[in-house]
Amino acid sequence: MPPDPGRLKRAVRRLTADADTVRSAELRSEVAASGAVAICDCQAGSSVCVAGTLKAVVLRPLAGVPTLEAELFDGTGTVTLVWLGRRRIRGIDPGRSLVARGRMTQRGGRPTLFNPEYELRAV
Repeated sequence: MPPDPGRLKRAVRRLTADADTVRSAELRSEVAASGAVAICDCQAGSSVCVAGTLKAVVLRPLAGVPTLEAELFDGTGTVTLVWLGRRRIRGIDPGRSLVARGRMTQRGGRPTLFNPEYELRAV
C-alpha cells in the first residue's frame, strides 16, 4: 500500500519546523479535543472555557493585595489568569496544563480571567 501523502507532509513539516511551532500545533489540537475555545476566538464579556499550558507564574501585588498571575498559552494566544488574595496555589506552576473557566475581560489590552475556576490536567 502506498504511503499516505498527507501523513508524509505532516512528518516533513514536523521535522523542518521549530520547536515552538510544533508545540503550538500540538496545543491547538489538545484544546480542540478538550472542548475549550481557542483564546484568539474569545470575546471580552463572555463566559469562556480555555485550555493550555502555563508559560509563567508570578506573584504581583495589586493595590496592596497579594495577587497570583499566570500566563496560559494555547497555541493561538495567551490569556492572563489572576487569583486575587493568593500568594501560591499548589499545582499552578510553569509548564503545567490546565483548563480554566470564567468571564473574559481586558486588562491593559490583554485578555484576562479573574479568579477563574480551573482544572489541572495530567502532564
